[in-house]
Parts: sequence; C-alpha cells; structure tokens
Amino acid sequence: MAPNATETTSLVKGNNEEAENMKKLKAYQPWAFFVTFGGYFMAHFSRKCYSTVKQQLQETAGYSPLILSEMDTVFMGTYAAGNIISGKLGDTFNPTTVLAIGLFGSGICLFLINISLWFDFLSFSLTLGNFFIIAVYFLFGFFQSTGGPVGTAVMGNWFCDKKSIESRGLIFGLWTCHQYCGDITAALCTAFVLGAGLDYTWAILIPALTNFAWGFLTMKLIADPADIGIITPEVAIRLEKLKAKQATQGSHIVDEGPAPITYAAALQIPMVAQYAFAFGFFKLTNYVLFFWLPYFLGKHFDPVTANLIASLYSVGMMPGGIIVGYVSDLFGGRRASVIGVFMSMLFVFLFVFSFKSEELTAIPLLIMLGIMGILVGGPNNIITSAVAADLASHPSVRGNNKSLGTVTGLINGCGSITASIGLLAVGPLQSVFGWGSVWLFLMGCTFTGTALMATKIKDELFPAKEEYAEVEANLAV
Repeated sequence: MAPNATETTSLVKGNNEEAENMKKLKAYQPWAFFVTFGGYFMAHFSRKCYSTVKQQLQETAGYSPLILSEMDTVFMGTYAAGNIISGKLGDTFNPTTVLAIGLFGSGICLFLINISLWFDFLSFSLTLGNFFIIAVYFLFGFFQSTGGPVGTAVMGNWFCDKKSIESRGLIFGLWTCHQYCGDITAALCTAFVLGAGLDYTWAILIPALTNFAWGFLTMKLIADPADIGIITPEVAIRLEKLKAKQATQGSHIVDEGPAPITYAAALQIPMVAQYAFAFGFFKLTNYVLFFWLPYFLGKHFDPVTANLIASLYSVGMMPGGIIVGYVSDLFGGRRASVIGVFMSMLFVFLFVFSFKSEELTAIPLLIMLGIMGILVGGPNNIITSAVAADLASHPSVRGNNKSLGTVTGLINGCGSITASIGLLAVGPLQSVFGWGSVWLFLMGCTFTGTALMATKIKDELFPAKEEYAEVEANLAV
C-alpha cells in the first residue's frame, strides 16, 4: 500500500530534521576537538615546564632533591585519585565547568609556586617553604586530573554519529597527541626562557597564564549537543525510552536527562574492571621506560647521547596511538586484539633487552626504543580514549551519555595507582639483581596486562552468533 500524503510529509520532515541535526553536529566537532585537545595540552605543558626547571629549583631556589621527589610523589597520588573523582564530577555536573575549574586551578597553583619563589619563602622558614610548595603541588594534582576523563567525555558526546564511531580509533588516536605536543612545547618554552637570559620563573609563569586564557575559552565550549537542541543517537534512544514510559505511566512523565552512572554501575559494565587493571600494568611499563631509561643509558653513554637515545622512545609514543586507533578501525573496532598484538611484540623486544641491553650500541638502541615507543604508546593512549568510549557505549548504558567520564576516570585512576605502586620495585630490582631483572619484570607486566584482556580478545576473534546482530545495530545508530 502506498503511503498517504500525511505519512510522506512526516517522513520528509523527519529526514530533513535528521540531516539538519547531522549538519550542526559535524560543524561543531572540529571546535570541540580543538578546545578539549588544547585543555589537555595545557595540562602537560604545565607539569612538564615545572620538571624542566628542577635543576634551577634545587640550585637557585634551594629546594632539596628530597623535597622535589616528594612533590612528584604527592602529585602522582593526587592525580591518580583525582582522575577517579574528576570523571564522576564531569558526569554529574556541567563538564565544561569542571574542565574550566581544572585549568583555572592549575594556573593558580603555578602562580602560587612563583610567588613562593619570588618572595623566597625558604629564607623565612625552611619548614614553611617546603610545606607550602608541597601543599600547592598536592592541589595541583587534583586540578590536572580533569583534562583526561572529562575531555574524553566531551569528545564522546560530540563524536557520536555513525561515521565518527567507525573512525573512533583514528579520531581519538589523533586527539591523544595532546600530551606529546604539550611536553615538546614545554621543553621549547623553557629553552627559550633560559636561552633569552630571562629568570627561570618565567618558565612556570607562562603556562600559568596560558592555563587562565584557555580556561576562559573552555567556558564557552558546549559540552553536549543536546544542550543546543541537536538530537544525537543517544538522545533519540533516551526519547524512545521516555515515550515507552509515558505509554505505561502517563504523559506527566518528563525527560529529566540521563542520570550520572555510579562507580558500582560503571564497574559492572563488561571489561571495565579488567581494562582498569590491565592499563595499570601497561602504564607501569611506560613509567619505567620513561623515568628510568635516561638513568640506564647514562651508565653506557655520555649524557647528550643518552638523552638523545631515550628521546626516541617518547617520539615513538606519539604515532603509536594513531596507528593502533587506525588499525583497530580497519578491523571493525577490535581494539583488544590489536592491543594484544602490540603487547606481544613488545614482549619480544623486552626479551631481547633482558639479554642484550648492556651490549647494544647506539644505532640498534635508537631503532628498538623508537619501535617500543610505538608499541607502548599505542595501547596506553587508546585504552583511556577510544576503548573507554567503546565501553561506555555498552547496551546496558545506551541512551545515557553520563557514563564516559566515570569509566575513563576509573581506568586512568586505577591504572595510575597500580603503576605508582609498581615503580617502587624498580630501584631494588636493578640494584640487587641488575637491569636484566627489570626487563624481566616488565615482561611480566606486559604478559599480565594482556592476559587480563584475554576474554575480550577471544570474544573479538570468535564472536558468538547473537553478537553479530548487536554489532550491526550499534553501527546502524
């Protein structure tokens, strides 16, 4: 039977509205990418600028190596806890506000550190000076933690159309380059400040000012397409559920928006807990290589050569996320399988290191560490972005976009805690058993993290027949 005029008009109107919504969504996506990318860029720019002037803080300001070490420890602790808290805050309150508070708070903390340096708090009281800078850095860790989970949630809100979901790995792989861009810019900023003969405190003041500026820009960001009337697939699902409720409970039921997910509910989403622990072992591997490589290489090469070789590891990490994301998109979003392949390759490289690391010359080390940077950086970047977005899109929470921040925060926070604890083993291992034992330790971390993902890898490679319909339904949205 041919559709009547009313049905045809309704169909055309519906298609026009859908096209208009898609047009608005696509038009705003680059801006959302830019602002959230810049916010996380500022976080890494801020913390790296501080680390690039540690020598001046010790030799000029008078802070002891112990205090500087305690600052790092305090920061890592509050940053890990802050990730878990910030993700929940981003899902409960306006994400834009949470991001802006993180930027303003970071800027204030850096400015307070400069005040303590300008007025030389240590000269008034050693205890006061040390307590003040540690207390400020304690708060700094919390403010710095907002960019990851909350920024990922905003990205998930805007990149929710079918094409974006199909390219989610590549999109988030590119987005996670923010941290490396921030680190590189910090090094260049400090080099400019010191090279120009300016006081080293400018290297801390500049990121403080840029954090304030980006905070004001972030306040203008629209966190959710629904806030400006764009009907996304998630909103459409929520409205369908509302209609079903109204049909059974009465038309007085109204849409109050999605309720933020609880920690318990987030952990009940399949694979969230496993990914949180797996990420901890992968992040520990990254931390050990990032923090200890210059020390290890310094025993075999001059300082300039050692730092050059170690830098190849960091350079490799940048394209790692893009490669893993793009390849996992090509294989239909089978990210666990791709991550498993990368970790298996890393296992082989660590095995070679465990026997030959003391004998390798500069060129083989440059090549190996560049590849290892890709193998480590790819999984680490994708798990806290594209994988988290995949997990937050599970059918149990479809129609509720107030879950991605909590899921990302749990994975990142739990991973940071695991990695921080694991770092304590490196010093004793290398001093008692030698560096070969450290590489074996990292092999164990790589194997354990991959093993925690085994069930997901199996499901991706050998999916149950009933899952095909679910995958098709997800791609059709």
